[in-house]
Amino acid sequence: MTVFAYSQVRRNLAGVLDRASKEGKVQISVFTLCPEKPNTSPLEVKGVKTDVPTGEIVRAVRETRRRKG
Repeated sequence: MTVFAYSQVRRNLAGVLDRASKEGKVQISVFTLCPEKPNTSPLEVKGVKTDVPTGEIVRAVRETRRRKG
């Protein structure tokens, strides 16, 4: 988190708001400024490492879809 002095914020509010948007929050003296909504998609998820080959995963998904259809 980036920390700004009050005088820095007065000179460059737009830059501070951009930084808060990119980093998630910034601190201004004793205050913390953070965007209302995170800058990430709710569909953005971390991957999972596995030893299962891609082809096997695709086969399992297709088989499951056939059963439901």
